[in-house]
Amino acid sequence: MKQAIDAIFEGGAFRPVQPVRIPDGQHVRITVDEQCEPESLELATTVYSGLAEQEIDEIERIALDRRNFFGPRSGNS
Repeated sequence: MKQAIDAIFEGGAFRPVQPVRIPDGQHVRITVDEQCEPESLELATTVYSGLAEQEIDEIERIALDRRNFFGPRSGNS
């Protein structure tokens, strides 16, 4: 079975970032990809992909407008 495991190299050994279910003594093959980015960072780099400059500006304007951060307040217009 193939599975991708994120790890950190420390003190001459690879330490998994999250727990893995592999029995002790199990022979495995490790392929090192030094360009590995956490999945969330990889997705973040494509968030504006395919959008026009005007669409990006509008999204950022809405995101930075804190007036309705907790939802519209009753009685305000």
